[in-house]
Amino acid sequence: MSYTSFRTFQLHSFLLKRRNGFFYSTTTKATTQSQTQTKLSASTQSKKLDKIPKDYEPVIGIETHVQLSTLTKAFCNCPYNYGSFPNTSICPVCMGLPGALPVLNSKVIEFAVKLGLALNCKLAFNSKFDRKQYFYPDLPKGYQISQFDVPIADSGYLDVDIPLEFGGGHKRFGITRVHMEEDAGKLLHTETGNYSQVDLNRAGVPLLEIVSEPDMRNGIEAAEYAAELQRLVRYLGVSNGNMQEGSLRCDVNVSVRPIGQSKFGTKVEIKNLNSFASMSRAIDFEISRQVLLHSQGQEDQIVQETRLWEEGTQRTITMRKKEGLADYRYFPEPDLPSVILCQEYVDGIQNSLPELPEEKRRRYEKMGLGMQDVLFLANDKNIAEFFDATLAKGADAKLVANWIMSDIAAFMKNEKLTINDIKLTPEELSELIASIKGGIISGKIGKEILFELLAKGGSVKEIIEKKDLVQIADPVEIEKMVDKVIAENPKQVEQFRGGKTKLQGFFAGQVMKVSKGKANPGLLNKILLEKLNSKS
Repeated sequence: MSYTSFRTFQLHSFLLKRRNGFFYSTTTKATTQSQTQTKLSASTQSKKLDKIPKDYEPVIGIETHVQLSTLTKAFCNCPYNYGSFPNTSICPVCMGLPGALPVLNSKVIEFAVKLGLALNCKLAFNSKFDRKQYFYPDLPKGYQISQFDVPIADSGYLDVDIPLEFGGGHKRFGITRVHMEEDAGKLLHTETGNYSQVDLNRAGVPLLEIVSEPDMRNGIEAAEYAAELQRLVRYLGVSNGNMQEGSLRCDVNVSVRPIGQSKFGTKVEIKNLNSFASMSRAIDFEISRQVLLHSQGQEDQIVQETRLWEEGTQRTITMRKKEGLADYRYFPEPDLPSVILCQEYVDGIQNSLPELPEEKRRRYEKMGLGMQDVLFLANDKNIAEFFDATLAKGADAKLVANWIMSDIAAFMKNEKLTINDIKLTPEELSELIASIKGGIISGKIGKEILFELLAKGGSVKEIIEKKDLVQIADPVEIEKMVDKVIAENPKQVEQFRGGKTKLQGFFAGQVMKVSKGKANPGLLNKILLEKLNSKS
């Protein structure tokens, strides 16, 4: 379905024109927002819901459109680059001009098969395209090329790990189908609302629509499902999955029913979800809205419609009544042949699949890493590759995870960099960990070296030698430093021996300052305690 979102309004004297490379439409009148939306504010509704028994079950399914990272569009040779000047990547085919015929981009099939396999789906070795006869102001053909009764993949599932802060655990959500289709253009609305310009750059861009089973029961599960789908397409390299660019768009279907009832309630679709956080909030609000209507005996006011999520007011509002299958009038696309797969082709793609997020998380768990570490490391493909490359150099998994999740992650956040932007290499991180573990340098010096490596790169050994950072492990030399510090702080020594033992940290810090951070911490504290507890 088109992702173009319209507010509910009535058009009079609608006219599509072209001016200076743009198509534009004019309107002469707009009515007010539909009054079917709830009159309760989010805060008022939340307070009332606290008094409602938890005897309703939410049922949630998601339709996700993934924009494919192909070099050209689905049925022509036009490239697509996000942010390009309007109507600069168009041709007779994607403009739907008479006599222009579509030719399927074979990369679309490859990506569809790849995602279908990754989602554990059953592939259709003989599928076809269909025409979806529905008016899109931003799709000039007047119909969309999609797949209807024979999608390229169906009957799959996606395994998701719920973060610990949301209760943890593993969930499996069913995948109804995956099908190929083309995108529509984009409407550019003016502030006055008098007319809308049409940018056709996106028209004809290849999409995969993934339809889930109605297996989710709250906003968190739905958001985690969508986030896992984003991870998956990025791991596969079929899409960048950027929601802010429209490369991943989720339309959520929400209904509620009394606990124990097998029949589904009336389904409401929510659009305009531009982040996983807003998706979770929108779903929870819509569940609250529907439960409240049920509890007041007004369930007949829940109608099959499309609603928009308003981030500012934190509520859903009516957009339009939902179309049914009869409105689309599907029939087989006469200008495209069937898509026929052979086993050898499918096997080749199957063998080329990378280790997927779910597989990576299970492997990390077997290393003894906690779920928090596992989720962080596997979330980003590039971070996971950096982690694995460091392990390949012989470093301990837990130590590597700690360095990546703490100091390295903090540096990337502060500098607004990705793991691919930093100068530190997996080889040098492994060398740094080995140098600390082997007693060559202290952990404190290790951090100083780390930040230099992150910003400037270089070699751990060269930095240690150049700055003379080798850890002091000679007991005699450390003892001299301890004696010096004790002699310079008699008052603190008296307080320590009087029971103020926390002053040990003060003395250790002073010795470290004298040694310029190079004293072996274990040896330092051993000698320090002996001296402080000595009465002589």
